[in-house]
Amino acid sequence: MLVGEGWTKRMILCGERLKADKALQIGLVEEVVEQGQALEAALAMAEKVADQSPTAIAACKQLIQNNRSQHWDQGYILERELFVDLFFTEDQSEGVNAFLDKRKPVWQNK
Repeated sequence: MLVGEGWTKRMILCGERLKADKALQIGLVEEVVEQGQALEAALAMAEKVADQSPTAIAACKQLIQNNRSQHWDQGYILERELFVDLFFTEDQSEGVNAFLDKRKPVWQNK
């Protein structure tokens, strides 16, 4: 559930509207930016994601999506399988080496 049952009822059953600060407080949004800055903030977040291994990002997205429909026990199994798969990729080696060399990684998606 994105927000608690109480807030869900207030918004749906009462048609209650929230200001940005309240939406942030109850966890309906992750961040509030100045008016007119949403695109810039979204692009900055996308750049952070783009700096990560695409293979690892895909695995993380799969786990997050899986969590919507599967029980936690199944999620743990999938997480372990994906982690093991990622551990033997070229990206894993590149990430470790880039960290040790204090340089930006060059992902190979392998």
